[in-house]
Amino acid sequence: MLKKFIVNLKKNKYPIIIGYKLFNKDYILKYFKHKKKYIVITNNTLLNLWKKYFYKYLKKSHIFVDIISIPDGENYKSLNEVNNIITRLLTKNYGRDSILIAFGGGVIGDLTGFIASIYQRGIEFIQIPTTLLAQVDASVGGKTGVNHNLGKNMIGSFWQPKYVIIDLFFLFSLPKKEFLSGFSEVIKYAVIFDKKFFSWIENNFNKLKNLDKNTLLYCIYKCCKLKAKIVLLDEKEKNCRALLNLGHTYGHAIESYMNYKNLLHGEAVSMGIVLALETSYIIGILKKNVLHRIIKLLKCFNLPVLPPKNMPALSYILYMKKDKKNILSKIRLVLPSHIGLVKIYNNISQEIIISAIKKTLQRKY
Repeated sequence: MLKKFIVNLKKNKYPIIIGYKLFNKDYILKYFKHKKKYIVITNNTLLNLWKKYFYKYLKKSHIFVDIISIPDGENYKSLNEVNNIITRLLTKNYGRDSILIAFGGGVIGDLTGFIASIYQRGIEFIQIPTTLLAQVDASVGGKTGVNHNLGKNMIGSFWQPKYVIIDLFFLFSLPKKEFLSGFSEVIKYAVIFDKKFFSWIENNFNKLKNLDKNTLLYCIYKCCKLKAKIVLLDEKEKNCRALLNLGHTYGHAIESYMNYKNLLHGEAVSMGIVLALETSYIIGILKKNVLHRIIKLLKCFNLPVLPPKNMPALSYILYMKKDKKNILSKIRLVLPSHIGLVKIYNNISQEIIISAIKKTLQRKY
């Protein structure tokens, strides 16, 4: 069970390795150099869960590993935590020859990548994602960053990893809710790019939910390939890479309003996708049967399809106006017209956005 391919950027080439129980195999050792110092950035939960499997493997192989563990949660994806970690790196005299390892989900990956991009003007880092959402999306493409009180991912950089090592074994320890939340990103890829992949997910959702290894391996590989393809075309998100934000403009607004608490990122993306679908339907570019087909698949993975009832429609506008993808202060939305076809719109009025929010809240999908 192993798949591998190269993300072949002009200035950065790096492999993505996908398999099961990779850290029980000598194969993975070739990606670690004995003369380098590796600093693992993780959270306390993962440290306790995987110390024997992951850290002991590296130490047994005589790889020098230090560990920086932070509390778990989106609210720790902050400049304050960046400062804390950099202080620890400087205290221990880690130089440019050191390599950071992001061992965790999207929060850890974004935070570690951002620190790697700015520490001593840039050092190498490795992505070892442990959540489905990070494995199919966040770990690939070099987007890094932290949140600000006024908006999600407002402070960041593009900094490509040295390697991405995706081990399916980590998924088996995830709480079911967190595991399933990652499928919002999987469905997102299918809606944006690939109608056949969408049908494949419909036909295999039970195997995916029940962690069938071969089915998961194909699913993750497919998503990584789709993302790598768009990153090759537009690494710095100046054009078509923005298509990957389907559901995220609405979703980030929800996360910001809720102060990144009591809601998983994948759940917010699922809500955001539904709001984008409803917007498409209102302006007449999406048929009702397609809207319901996509929502039905989201529900197959127990994903939420209704936004928070207590969030005022005007609060969406407040946060969406601060979205970093906006141009000339106009809210940009990625909206689907068919499964496998989406487009960026700069001219959707606030009235339509508010109408989409209100109508979604009234629906009984």
